[in-house]
Amino acid sequence: MAGAAEPVGPTDATAVPRFAGIGTFARLPTVAEAPRWDIAVVGIPFDGGTSYRPGARFGPAAVRQGSRLLRPYNPALDALPFALAQVVDAGDIACTPFSPEEAVGQIQAAADALLEGGGRLVAIGGDHTVALPLLRATARRHGPLALVHFDAHLDTWDTYFGQRFTHGTPFRRAWEEGLLRREQSVHVGLRGPLYSDRDLTDDSGMGFAQVTADDVGSLGVAAVIERVLERTAGSPVYVSVDIDVLDPAHAPGTGTPEAGGLTSRELLSLLRGLEPASVVGADVVEVSPAYDHAEITAIAAAHVLYDLVTLMARRRGA
Repeated sequence: MAGAAEPVGPTDATAVPRFAGIGTFARLPTVAEAPRWDIAVVGIPFDGGTSYRPGARFGPAAVRQGSRLLRPYNPALDALPFALAQVVDAGDIACTPFSPEEAVGQIQAAADALLEGGGRLVAIGGDHTVALPLLRATARRHGPLALVHFDAHLDTWDTYFGQRFTHGTPFRRAWEEGLLRREQSVHVGLRGPLYSDRDLTDDSGMGFAQVTADDVGSLGVAAVIERVLERTAGSPVYVSVDIDVLDPAHAPGTGTPEAGGLTSRELLSLLRGLEPASVVGADVVEVSPAYDHAEITAIAAAHVLYDLVTLMARRRGA
C-alpha cells in the first residue's frame, strides 16, 4: 500500500528500554497505529495438526518476545527495512484449536482479508498446517507460486490417521490444489528417517527438488543459493521456514527435532541469498517454547523473520 507518509517505525529503544512496553514483533506499530501498511507480521497460534510434541500454539508470543532485541538497521542486507516499507504487527488470527479443517478455512479467510489491501504477509506459527491457507491466500493474489521450503521434513505426506490437514501434509494439498508451480519448488535442509523410500519418489513426482542438510554442508551455502535461485527464477516466491530445519543445538524448542541440521548462521545466509527473488509471502513455524531454553529457538526464529521482512521491504512493489 504505497503512500506519501513516512513509515511509522518501531518504538525507540533509546527512549523505552527493549524489555518494556507492548510486545509486538520487533516493537513495531500495530495496524491501528499505522493503518496503511506494506508488510504485516501476523501470528497464527494453531497446533492442532501436530503429530508429536505439541506447543507451537504458543510460538507467536515467544517469537515476539525473542524479537525485542532486534534493531532498525540490518547490516547483512544493508537495509533499514522499517524505513523502506510500512511494517506492522497485525496481531493473531483466531481459529479453533479443535478442528484442523475448520481452522484452515478460518486462517485462509483472515489472510484473504488482510491481503485485500495489497500488502504482503509474514506469519508466525503455529504448526506447519498453517502454510496451506497462507499459500491459498497468497496464490489468489499472485497466481501459482514457487515454494522455497526450509525443513527437516518433506511435509508432502498424504494423511495422518486419516486426517488430510496436518503439519506433515500442507504441501501435498498445495500441489493438489494447483497453488505451486511445477518444477519450481524446492525443499532445503532435509534429513532424518522416513517411512519408506517412496516418500522421496512421491515427492519428486510432485515436482519438488530436494536439498538435504548434508548437501548444504558438502556443496556450501553459495552453491545451494545458486541452485534455489535458478529453480525459482521468474516466479513469485513463497518462503516457508520450519524452525526444525535447524539442528536441535540451535533450535531445541520445536515439536519434531532431527539431529544433523543446519546452523542458524547457515540458515540466515541462505535466506539472505534469496535477495534477487521476488518474495511475496512467508511463514516461520513450529516454535514450541515449552521445549526451548534461554529463548534460543525463539530468538533464532525472530532473526529469520527479520531477514524475511527485510527481503520484502527491499523489493516493495516488485
